[in-house]
Amino acid sequence: MSRCFRKVAVFLISFSLVCFSTACANSNEAPKAHKSEKPDDLKIGLSFDSYVIERWTRERDIFCATANDLGAEVNVQSANGEVETQIAQLQYFINLKVDCIVVVAIDADALTDTIIDAKDAGIPVICYDRIIRNANADLYISFDNEGVGVRMAEAICGEIGDNSNIVEIMGPESDYNVPQVMSGFDSICEKHGQNVLLKYNCDGWRQELAYNFVNDNIEVISQAEAIMCGNDALAGETVHALAENGLAGKIKVVGQDADIEACQRIVEGTQLMTVYKPVESLAKLAAEYAVKLARHESLGTTMIFNDGTYNIPYVAIEPIAVNKDNLDNEIIESGFHLREEVYINVNMDPGKNKESSVSEEESSSEKIA
Repeated sequence: MSRCFRKVAVFLISFSLVCFSTACANSNEAPKAHKSEKPDDLKIGLSFDSYVIERWTRERDIFCATANDLGAEVNVQSANGEVETQIAQLQYFINLKVDCIVVVAIDADALTDTIIDAKDAGIPVICYDRIIRNANADLYISFDNEGVGVRMAEAICGEIGDNSNIVEIMGPESDYNVPQVMSGFDSICEKHGQNVLLKYNCDGWRQELAYNFVNDNIEVISQAEAIMCGNDALAGETVHALAENGLAGKIKVVGQDADIEACQRIVEGTQLMTVYKPVESLAKLAAEYAVKLARHESLGTTMIFNDGTYNIPYVAIEPIAVNKDNLDNEIIESGFHLREEVYINVNMDPGKNKESSVSEEESSSEKIA
């Protein structure tokens, strides 16, 4: 499709689009955007891939609240996983002449021309969590994705030892985070001589595809000691399929995002670990940077990321490996999830069991005395 024809098609889609506005309508800390005494009518367009992944709604709310506090109104759109819809929404933001656009991209390459259009219109663009390639965005803010893969692999290798069988169930190749995560994961697994039995990409991060893949390939997968899943939603359906085949907990499963159900599976023993990414910090930082760009202020010192053509400003937040040993400290004490939610399917958490055992011992001692 020619760029000219694409613009016409996108205009027609965006014209009929029902849009809504909401005012929600270390080196990782951003220089604080100035909070003005009165609103300065800044408009920020925020486009999400979809809300299929649990974390996005949490981040949306934090981003909006932070931007509002700094004097900006946020127009939030969700593309429901449809590339053409997201392109239309971005074109709508351009036509609206917003002061900054923030994008959680569906496809690393399909949005390039539209982002270039936004920049040509003088609108700064932030790639949130996922890079848009060859677009020369004004900022890429995410987690250390290679670090995510490294932490997954370290957990697996530490549990199953060297020269074992593993399976990889990943997200879509159109999400450029996926090859970054896999680069980190494979680099560690290769050092430990792990044998990859099967690899599979779940289009659109559709978790039911992971369930189907495990069931369709159960004879081979039953020979694996561990399964790497691209996120906790895929891990959930993987564990579901394993459970139906009597293998839940026997084959070690890892994921990322620290979803509530993943944390529940960890304390239950059906998921080995997850990678916790403090999304509150990411969303807050992104909002602060968006306001600064909207006001044409300097971002301050950042790292650099090559988007395929251009070196662009980059901010990366370190992820945290979470297992049953540190889950209470990292997830519950940080307030990310509530204790009663995490331990809802087990009688007691380790801390309470310990307290209970101490009480029982004291009671026994009293009886003996």
